[in-house]
Amino acid sequence: MTQYLLYEQDAHVVTLTLNDPERHNPLTGSSLLDELLAALQRIEADRSVRAVILTGKGASFSAGGNVKAMLRQASGEVDAMQVRQEYRSGIQRLPLALFNLEVPVIAAINGHAIGAGLDLTCMCDMRIAVDSAKFAESFVKVGIVAGDGGAWLLPRIIGLSRAAELSFTGRSIDARQALEWNLVSQVVPAAELMPAARKLAEEIAANPPHAVRLTKRLIREGMTTRLDTLLEMAAMYQAVSHQTADHREAVMAFIEKRKPDFSR
Repeated sequence: MTQYLLYEQDAHVVTLTLNDPERHNPLTGSSLLDELLAALQRIEADRSVRAVILTGKGASFSAGGNVKAMLRQASGEVDAMQVRQEYRSGIQRLPLALFNLEVPVIAAINGHAIGAGLDLTCMCDMRIAVDSAKFAESFVKVGIVAGDGGAWLLPRIIGLSRAAELSFTGRSIDARQALEWNLVSQVVPAAELMPAARKLAEEIAANPPHAVRLTKRLIREGMTTRLDTLLEMAAMYQAVSHQTADHREAVMAFIEKRKPDFSR
């Protein structure tokens, strides 16, 4: 049986690799979605994991949905309500899983990220791309809409006007423009992609893991929550954090002018 997702852990960093390079790593038409959801559940339960890198194998990060598989819906073989339920029980679980995952996720974009592939990068917390990467919110090109949360995610990253421009035209932009639009935070040569992603992951993993997880939760909640509500959450998270061994270790290491040890 083909393994469409590779799971590798080195110390506190997990690397997930989309592994269907011949078809440009489509998110649908294989077991990839189920494998990815299972991996995220495994990561959430494993307290040793402090950062995740998500990348693709081959020339593309992800081509998004499998267009050939869309013939099933286009032919009328299934009715609209069944298609709706398949989205809800299928790919729509992915943005929810990544949104709720407390471990930070870095998208190491090794090539083109198209349609749902672009949206997958937006589900991650940070994005680093190779200089040859292309990005497109191309759903309109095949007469559909972003069914995976892209219309919610993309405007929050690059702004409403630019998200509308990409979504209404379906055209692609290169890595340079993606950097200018804050879609990605770094653009690097191909040989430097994984080292750059690894360096960022290790920098995150060097911090107290509970503080990183709670910080991600606050940032995510802050995308939709009122300020007074978020402040109340922050006060509770802070109260818990002050009582942890990692906080005490960080304070003592600062006072004693030494490197902290968060290995416990």
